[in-house]
Amino acid sequence: MKHFGNFVALIILAVNALFTGLLLFTAYSPHIQPVAHPVQSCLGLTFPIFLLINGCFLVFWLIIQRYRSALLPLMGFLLCYSQIRTYLPINFRTDNPPEGSFKLLSYNIMGFDGATRKDGKNPILTYLKESGADILCLQEYATGGSSHHLSQKDVNLELKAYPYHRIHTVGRGKGHTNRIACYSKFPILSARILNYPSEYNGSVIYEVKIGGDTLTLINNHLESNKLTKADKVVYEDMLKSPEKEKVKSGVRLLIRKLAEASAIRAPQADTIAHEIAASRHPYIIVCGDFNDTPISYAHHTISRQLNDAFTQSGRGLGISYNQNRFYFRIDNILTSRNLRTHNCTVDRSIKDSDHYPIWCYISGMKDEE
Repeated sequence: MKHFGNFVALIILAVNALFTGLLLFTAYSPHIQPVAHPVQSCLGLTFPIFLLINGCFLVFWLIIQRYRSALLPLMGFLLCYSQIRTYLPINFRTDNPPEGSFKLLSYNIMGFDGATRKDGKNPILTYLKESGADILCLQEYATGGSSHHLSQKDVNLELKAYPYHRIHTVGRGKGHTNRIACYSKFPILSARILNYPSEYNGSVIYEVKIGGDTLTLINNHLESNKLTKADKVVYEDMLKSPEKEKVKSGVRLLIRKLAEASAIRAPQADTIAHEIAASRHPYIIVCGDFNDTPISYAHHTISRQLNDAFTQSGRGLGISYNQNRFYFRIDNILTSRNLRTHNCTVDRSIKDSDHYPIWCYISGMKDEE
């Protein structure tokens, strides 16, 4: 009986080794070039699944007191510690951010939820007005043209505390347009759209004067995942009733769509990384809707010379997309390493867009006001 038990334990250990290998493969998948290998580059999406499975193996080995076997999943965790910390950081909050720090907020506002009014007010615009942020970076910015909808004049009036603002139309598609906006309490010295191919998405780079220093700020809305409403219904239906054929066809559809978008995002991320490397100013912030997870080529490439604010000062999963059961953090704030971030938060208090806003306090500029 003892020999049989050892044999079973050996089989389980072999399965554990397989899943530890898959964990490491997904953890390092951001190094895969999506243009050359679009499907494989999406494996980072499954990182939390293999992380959880390896956690279960670790608990199992500890319960049956096979401590040497427990070293296998533990070694897997150690080899991808930085990815675990990126995905699931644990930090303590600061009661009072340092004097002189400023607050930056990034938010995909989904066109102010159709630029609608509720009792004469727009909840997203009210949230922005009351946020206390010094810089607002907004994606999917849109206003309406009728008296029943939010106008540009309404926005400017509500956000009069931000005397400096720039609004750009991005993407090269015809008809349906997408705009990116930046509202700031600090002077915006210049702004230009980054040159990369996209039908609907884009990035804008600004020079912002803060005290005696100039900040390079890049506001992004990277390539969307091409999932239609029908595709999202397929995904939700697959989760509700995971029948074999339904799962097989649903997974095939999702992988194809996600892989196509990943391949388009890759050169966009490369362009942003080039702008970061070429910046004339030592202080850099990159933020916005990356449409990709923290374990992805886009995030890895853009953050190569930067710190992730949520990893440095946030805690938990920080899920920023709130629709269709796609539970991922796809909105980010990244800063140059000479800046410090405090209390980075994905704010779940407002649900009027399909994204939650992300904000943090930033300090470290020598001549902060």
